[in-house]
Amino acid sequence: MTATPEATIRELVATDYRTAAVFERHGLDFCCSGCRTIEQACREAGIDADPVLRELDTVLHAPASDTPDFNSWDAAALITRIVHRHHGYVRQAIPALIQHTSKIASVHGTRHPELVHIAGLFHRVADEMTEHMFKEEQILFPFIAALDEANRAGRHAPAPPFGTVGNPIGVMEAEHKFVGDAMAEMRHLTGGFTPPDDACGTYRVCLQELDAFERDLHEHVHLENNILFPRALALESGRPA
Repeated sequence: MTATPEATIRELVATDYRTAAVFERHGLDFCCSGCRTIEQACREAGIDADPVLRELDTVLHAPASDTPDFNSWDAAALITRIVHRHHGYVRQAIPALIQHTSKIASVHGTRHPELVHIAGLFHRVADEMTEHMFKEEQILFPFIAALDEANRAGRHAPAPPFGTVGNPIGVMEAEHKFVGDAMAEMRHLTGGFTPPDDACGTYRVCLQELDAFERDLHEHVHLENNILFPRALALESGRPA
């Protein structure tokens, strides 16, 4: 595959996840806004698309790495990866991040008032993600798995309890965007999660934890928005998944 201005970010990252690093270096969202073309995304970011396209082509034509080819995984395997790796990580990370963002806001908030906003914003992220993951695990993912199983068995797709699978997918994508935007705002407020000179140990650890949380979120949302959800829509409509 060759990168073209008309190609969407979503299709390139779904084809070869290594391209995600190129989009990250240039500040281009590859998960929540992956439906944009490369040309459109670069124009909106005010950057020249040509260097981005050259870097993407270098990655696409490099020898294959050991990065998993998620696009070839079936729905059940993708769901297992998302729940065990990403949902598990989020549940493990939230308590420490709530504690640390609250602590550094209390201790350093006078000199760095952005920390007070970050503490409140992360609490909203934690609440959103907790409810979001529950809805996926209890409602959406079991239905997608049933769709995939029916397709493999040559049976008719099960009737969705929510009209069409596109309805809960739309809700999940909106929630992804909220969390993605919130983490991007935290990154901006901290200069890329860079600690100031007067940062204590907890301050520095907290910024590292926020950085790791956002990086995991990017792969998490990519697997859903760019691979699993389009496959579910195709399965429901009878198109090749």
